[in-house]
This record gives sequence, C-alpha cells and structure tokens, in this order.
Amino acid sequence: MNEREQTVRLWFDMWLQAEDRGIMSIFAPDCIYTESWGPEYHGAAQVKHWFEEWNARGRVLVWDILRFFHTESHTAVEWRFKNQMLDGRAEEFDGFSLIRWTADGKIASLKEFGCNIQTYDPYADGPVPRFRQEGARWF
Repeated sequence: MNEREQTVRLWFDMWLQAEDRGIMSIFAPDCIYTESWGPEYHGAAQVKHWFEEWNARGRVLVWDILRFFHTESHTAVEWRFKNQMLDGRAEEFDGFSLIRWTADGKIASLKEFGCNIQTYDPYADGPVPRFRQEGARWF
C-alpha cells in the first residue's frame, strides 16, 4: 500500500476509534486543515486540539474510503462519512479531501468538500425543474 494512503487511512481510523495515534507525526507543524463547511485549523497542535474537543462532543460512525487519486505532491480521496453527536444531531454525506504533502511526507494542507447523498432528478417530471423546498446543506 502507498505510504500516503497509509497516512490517510491512519487519520480516518483515528476518527473511527476516537483515539489520537499520531496526529503530530502525520501533520506538518504549520499545516492548514479546512472543513467543508468553513472552519479552518492552523497548525498540527490546533488540529490535535480540534480532534480531541470534537470527539468529546460526538462520534464518527463511518468514514469509508472509496478511492484515491495521486499526483506528485497531492492526493485526492473520495469517501463516505457519517457521525452522531451527543446532542442527537446526525450527519451523513459523501466527501472528497484534497491533500498537499510536504517533501518529507506530512500533510501540509487538507481541504474537505462535501456532497449531499440525498440526490434527486429535478427534471423527473418534465422540462421545468422542480427543486426540493429545503435549505442548502452546509457543505
């Protein structure tokens, strides 16, 4: 297995197990992590803090990797995600992470992108689109 893929799998597994097994060793000290809905974390120490704080409020139930794409300095990961928060909220969506690597194999930046899994065809009933009357998703 590719070393980059092992690093990404470790990161996802940490969330599934709610256990830090090396955040400071896989993220560059000055990394930037951007969640799909806007929050951005600067530096490995802040990524570690966010991980610990978030896992005190919720649980990742599913974070399945569907496929990887690699270039010289980047990896893209397609995935499916599901969580359950202690306050009862639950989220499930498809996603994509774009990762830029340092020369020594650490994550320099990671940007997440999300996609609603409740898709539909707005043209199913004819040539005039019928969109669901719901608010836009946060991702």
